[in-house]
Amino acid sequence: MEDIIIEKVERKSKIELPDNLVFGKIFTDHVFEMDYDASKGGWQKPTIKKFENLSISPAAMVFHYGQAIFEGLKAYKQVDGRIALFRPEKNVERLNRSAKRLCIPEVNPDLALKAIIELIKVDKDWIPSKPGFSLYIRPFIIATEPCFGVRPADNYKFMIILSPVGPYYPEGFLPVPIMVTDKYVRAVKKGTGDCKAAGNYAAGLLAQAEAKKEGYSQILWLDAIEQKYIEEVGAMNIFVRFKNEVATPMLSGSILPGITRMSVIQLLKDWGYNVSERLISIQEIIDAYDKGELIEIFGTGTAAVISSVSRLKYNDKVLQFSDTTSGELATKLYEELTGIQYGRIEDRYGWITFVE
Repeated sequence: MEDIIIEKVERKSKIELPDNLVFGKIFTDHVFEMDYDASKGGWQKPTIKKFENLSISPAAMVFHYGQAIFEGLKAYKQVDGRIALFRPEKNVERLNRSAKRLCIPEVNPDLALKAIIELIKVDKDWIPSKPGFSLYIRPFIIATEPCFGVRPADNYKFMIILSPVGPYYPEGFLPVPIMVTDKYVRAVKKGTGDCKAAGNYAAGLLAQAEAKKEGYSQILWLDAIEQKYIEEVGAMNIFVRFKNEVATPMLSGSILPGITRMSVIQLLKDWGYNVSERLISIQEIIDAYDKGELIEIFGTGTAAVISSVSRLKYNDKVLQFSDTTSGELATKLYEELTGIQYGRIEDRYGWITFVE
């Protein structure tokens, strides 16, 4: 494995983070960068260097044909001062699955994980200590070859940038309102819906903007064919707690396989819940609500961790939960996951990787 070149820049002033740290607006001093050149045999010269703007051709294929993938994970400052990552190897695995689907060269998993760790070491002073805050990590790969031609590019750039963040939703851990749409679709089976491809998120922006005009934070997507079964929220997987079951949509090829999702499923099984990965129709949810058999709905994801749904709107039907109090199970899961991430609870699963 190739050594990482570190070109460290010295700060001239002390790092001062605002108390109301908005998600994804501030970036650290350094970036990891590595270029792929097919003519030179692959990935070249992994380097940590100063964070600065890119110089890239307007003809770069990423702008015209959309070869762009990314990941999202966090570094946490634990209660004993150690820096922890939560299941980072799973993010690297998913990055390479996305790469394969979009005809992007895969990266060496060990090198990618080492790059994440070394970059955090260089910029560790940016990690917030405030409870619930963290350092967001964004690895991504884009096609950089300047060419008009619908084919996989011959040149790529793999980068990792860091951003100190507060809560993803302005509401914090308060429940969030979600709207179901059958006006648009996010992804279809056998497409790229199970990849973390940039275009998937662009496809959801119009629906999300319309939802926000009505006072809703996110969109809950329905399947693209029948417009009947729930799939995922724009930034989260979704869980539905019925009277005798906790259900989440099964991974059918159009849903992102979330790392928090798989962790929640493991926790729920260990706690003795009846957990199902299956088709869940929006009508089943409405019927259960009307019968008093729908306990709570919550989303899971790296950015938000766990978010209870305060109300769910589908056409003219509004399912109202609490606007001020998160669901019982959502709260329990949030406390367990964040407890492990911040070192307040023992990591019984080996999910934590320390930056040492």
